[in-house]
Amino acid sequence: MIEIGKDINKSIFHLKNNEIVVLPTETVYGMGANALNKQAVDKIYKIKKRPFYDPLICHTNSISKIKNYVVKIPLKAKILGETFWPGPLTILFDKNKNVPDIVTSNLKRVAFRIPNNKLTLKVLEKLDFPIAAPSANPFGYISPTSPEHIMKKFKTDIAYILDDDDCNIGIESTIIGFENNKTIIYRVGGISIERIEKVIGKVQVFEKNIIFPNSPGMLKKHYSPEKKMIIGEIESLIKKYKNKKIGILSFNKYFDGVSKNNQIILSKKKSLIEASKNFYKSLHILDNMNIDVILSSLVPNEGIGKSINDRIIKASEKYEI
Repeated sequence: MIEIGKDINKSIFHLKNNEIVVLPTETVYGMGANALNKQAVDKIYKIKKRPFYDPLICHTNSISKIKNYVVKIPLKAKILGETFWPGPLTILFDKNKNVPDIVTSNLKRVAFRIPNNKLTLKVLEKLDFPIAAPSANPFGYISPTSPEHIMKKFKTDIAYILDDDDCNIGIESTIIGFENNKTIIYRVGGISIERIEKVIGKVQVFEKNIIFPNSPGMLKKHYSPEKKMIIGEIESLIKKYKNKKIGILSFNKYFDGVSKNNQIILSKKKSLIEASKNFYKSLHILDNMNIDVILSSLVPNEGIGKSINDRIIKASEKYEI
C-alpha cells in the first residue's frame, strides 16, 4: 500500500531522494518529482504510462525561483504572475539549459506555475529545485481530486501521498504563452479567459487539433472515464440508449427515465464554480457504477464554464447533436 498522510517533512525527504510524491493543489492532485533529475522525471512518465512527447508542468513557490530556470520573464507574464499566483495559472517561458529536455519533451519552452495549496507551498519553500507534477492519474484517465482517486489506480511506485482532502477548484490550470507579440491560451482551465483579459487585454485561444502538443494539456482526447461517455441533448440520448444501463452527468437537473441513483448533478444552484469543483469527482463516481454509458451535455459556455466544457468534450467518446 502507498503511504498517505499530512507529513510535510516526509514529502520533502522523498522528493530530495528523487522519489515520487503526490502533492495536493487547488486544481487536481499532482504526481511530483524533482524536475532537475532526469531519472526522477522518467519515473513519472513510466508510472503514468504517459508518452514522452507530452510535456510536464513545473511547480515552485516564487517568481524569484522561476527566474533561475527561464531566459526571461516577459512583462505580461510578470503581471499575470503577480495577479494570479499562487493560483491555477501556468505560464510558458523560454527555458534555461538547467531544465532537462525530458521535462519539456525537447521543446524550447518550460511550463511553470505556483499552486495555491498551503501544504504544497510549504513543501516547495523547503526545496531548492522545482517539482515536475502532471496529474496523478494513469495517462488519459480522469484527473484525481482526492487521495481516494489515486489509491484506486496505483498500488506501488509512489513513495507518499500528501493528503489535503478534496481540491477546491477541481479542474486543471489555465496554460498561457506568448508568440509573435500575441498572448495565447493553450489550455482553458481554472482561471477564465475573461479574468485574464481584464488584466492584460485580448488573448487568443489555440484551437488546432493536436497530435504532438507544444504545451501540456493539449491532447484532443484526455481526462476520460473507462465507461463510454456521450454528450448531446440528454433527453434524446436517453431514448437512443434505452437498451443500455445509463448514467447521467447533468449541470443542474434530473431527467426522467433513468434512476436518480444513476444521475449526478454538478450544481443544483447553477453555480459554474461548484460545477468545476464537482466535475472530476462526479466522473470518478459514475465510472465506478454498474452502467454501460455516461450521458452528458455542455454547461453554460461562459467564464469557467468554457473550461468545464473543454473537459467534457475531451472526456467524451462522441458528440451527438
